[in-house]
Amino acid sequence: MTTDAFLADCRARLAFDLLSNTWNAVVLWALRDGPRRPVELRQRIGGISSKVLTETLRRLQFNGLVERRTHADTPSRAEYRLTALGRTLLGPIDTVGAWAFEYGDEVMAAQEAASERDAPQAEPGSLPLG
Repeated sequence: MTTDAFLADCRARLAFDLLSNTWNAVVLWALRDGPRRPVELRQRIGGISSKVLTETLRRLQFNGLVERRTHADTPSRAEYRLTALGRTLLGPIDTVGAWAFEYGDEVMAAQEAASERDAPQAEPGSLPLG
């Protein structure tokens, strides 16, 4: 038996897979203050399509992190809320967010430097394209 923590079927990798999808963490964070209807989530999050939000909510529901409740109103409406399990991810999401706040400028500077370094250079005496 192996003890490698990052094999495809290990629990650590499961957690990283859940958090590696940008929208998973964003939707979980948007639900931290209580239940929300999909339209409220889209307004709160911004930049997420209805389709992607629906897919994300289904994925989170499948993983036991979010629950869907319907109300008998006319027309019926659905709300999503964090489960107790979903709430346990708020701490790690907050920690990653704090890291990004502190080091995000350095990461973006490294990305910019790499892009400039990897950009094709014009031959001496050639005309720029475009």
